[in-house]
Amino acid sequence: MTSMMAKTKMPPRKTLPTGIGRVLKRLHYPLDVILLCVRWYVAYSLSLRNLEEMMAERGIEVDHSSVHRWVIKVLPVFEKEFRRRKRPVGRNWRVDETYVKI
Repeated sequence: MTSMMAKTKMPPRKTLPTGIGRVLKRLHYPLDVILLCVRWYVAYSLSLRNLEEMMAERGIEVDHSSVHRWVIKVLPVFEKEFRRRKRPVGRNWRVDETYVKI
C-alpha cells in the first residue's frame, strides 16, 4: 500500500501569504468556493441572497450570512496584499486638447 502512495506524485502546494493563511485557517468551506463568492460579491455588486441562489444552482449549499462573514474576514487582507503589490503611478500626465471654461 505504501509503495502505491510513494509512486503517486502530489503537485507542489502553493503557499498563501501568512495573513491570508491565518484568516482562511478556520473556514470550513473549500477555498475556491469562498474566493469565488467574495470575488462575485465585490466585482459584480450582487446581493448576498443572489449569491446564495447562484451557488445553490451549482449544487453548493451556502448561507448568505456565511458569505457575509467571508467578505468581512477576507477583503481587508486581500486589499492589504493588493496594495502592497500595486505598481506605482508615473509622474507624467498627458492631456490632449482639454479646455476649462470659466
